Amino acid sequence: MKLQQLKNGLPLTAAALTVGLMLSACSDNDHDTNMPEPPAPPVERSFTLTVTNLTANQPMSPLALLATSNGYHAWNNGEPASLALEQLAEGGDQSGYSAEMDGINMVVSGAGILPPGASESLTLTLTQTEAATASLSLLTMLVNTNDAFSGLDAIDVSQMAMDETQSFYTPAYDAGTEANSELKGSIPGPADGGEGFNAARDDVDRVHLHPGVISQDDGLSDSVLKASHRFDNPVLKVTIQRTR
Repeated sequence: MKLQQLKNGLPLTAAALTVGLMLSACSDNDHDTNMPEPPAPPVERSFTLTVTNLTANQPMSPLALLATSNGYHAWNNGEPASLALEQLAEGGDQSGYSAEMDGINMVVSGAGILPPGASESLTLTLTQTEAATASLSLLTMLVNTNDAFSGLDAIDVSQMAMDETQSFYTPAYDAGTEANSELKGSIPGPADGGEGFNAARDDVDRVHLHPGVISQDDGLSDSVLKASHRFDNPVLKVTIQRTR
């Protein structure tokens, strides 16, 4: 049976129609083959920190987990505290670290107060590029003190293998920004419910190991603290595990 369709005024035969369809199909296949491949998803690494409060009666302020470029330090022993550290050590406020950090800027916050004997886990995820130069820091305030804090500074995790674990026991540090008076109205924790951060500095103005508290039960009559608020080092157990 002859086809009666016309193209440019000429009869279109069945053979010509078949060739045209084949060429059209080839053209579509060539177009599909040349489509660019979608970008591969970035390779990621995840790290989980589990923190346990080892004290008898020192609640910890909400945990602050920092992911930073190698070379950054959340504090330096023997040197004055930064404003971010002063705010955290006196009032448990971690917001200053977001503005202070350079390079990788990531802060993961704890859910709330970490009571004595309790544990909490925090997880952060970095791209492979970020993880290649990453350090982790952890900070928290002992809230029944004037300016005591604990944590980890600049732990290099760039070479951690999958499922590898590192464990640390951390002491209490004194920010050196507020005198350890233990006076009523000077401690933000439940032992007092007093003032937190105060911009005035009236102590040695350098970070050092905390000497501990002297409570009213130890003879400091003006103190709002009791024997249960004393602490020995270490005050935290911290475990870091690479989980991805």
